[in-house]
Amino acid sequence: MKAAVYHGPRDIRVEDVPVRDMEDNEVRIQIKYCGVCGTDMHIYHGDSGSFPVVPPLIPGHEFSGVVTEVGRKVKRLKVGDRVSGDPNVMCGECYFCKNKMEHFCTNNIGVGTTADGGFAEYVTMRASHVYKIPDNMDFLTAAMSEPMSCCVHGIDLCNIKPGDTVLVMGAGPIGIIMLQLARMAGASKLIMSEPVASKRDLALKLGATAVVDPIHDDVEAFLASYTKNVDCVIECAGLTATEADALRFAGKGATVMFFGLTGPDDTIPLCPDQVFKKELHITSSFINPYTFSRAIDILASGQVDVKSIIANILPLEELPASFENAEMRRAGKIMVKLSE
Repeated sequence: MKAAVYHGPRDIRVEDVPVRDMEDNEVRIQIKYCGVCGTDMHIYHGDSGSFPVVPPLIPGHEFSGVVTEVGRKVKRLKVGDRVSGDPNVMCGECYFCKNKMEHFCTNNIGVGTTADGGFAEYVTMRASHVYKIPDNMDFLTAAMSEPMSCCVHGIDLCNIKPGDTVLVMGAGPIGIIMLQLARMAGASKLIMSEPVASKRDLALKLGATAVVDPIHDDVEAFLASYTKNVDCVIECAGLTATEADALRFAGKGATVMFFGLTGPDDTIPLCPDQVFKKELHITSSFINPYTFSRAIDILASGQVDVKSIIANILPLEELPASFENAEMRRAGKIMVKLSE
């Protein structure tokens, strides 16, 4: 089969590779679409992502497809089922799995991070982590199930109440999803901070009640004039500067969600007095525990628009070049189309 294989930092090649043998509890999926994630970019540049990566590896963990083969012990799925897959397969045996913290599993298998993933014509994975999608859901939308599941976990940790004011920083694909989930959670004022005008326009179209340009506007002055208190800040840009700003912009008793991925060695200044005087709740969100089914239900409901954030759909052969094309990535979500 054709697959994009990561061989080391800044070295990913489309190659012919064998389809691996399937275990009795696994299924084989013909991939339709697979999305490029920020984690894939970290892997490409040699960072570990959510889990340590050992090349050669086929990345890609945001995918949809059709089941083409099932293992002998698989009863719930059949050939022809339309599916998406949760890439994080936990052992069920370690301390964290036994204590309702399975996303911290010490024996995790990460499809696309520690095991071969979806930038290939086929992926083979544990049937327990494969989810059927509704008949009325197209494969492009279904490939957004994994990022949606991560966002659902993050929004849960934000503890947004009806009537809250929420500031989202960064209108990339994740920021736009978080904006819409915050609206669903009941926020009455939704502010998007984003330097690109077209992305601010998209944010307004998809539920923002106000937008601000962090490069040319005085964000603190704008917030002071627009709301009595910023109850939650969701940082989605993954930059040390914006994470430091998130602490400044947060209001009294606010939750500050560091959702964007920085480099593994990045640090930011933190003033404990600021945290103390505002009684901030600083948190982050690690992968997607217990949220994949909810993510599919949200996508099926049509309440969150994910099509508008997809800027480019590429054939597999063009994937390696896209990792070096910063302008293409800035435009929005990149999807790789693997089959009709």
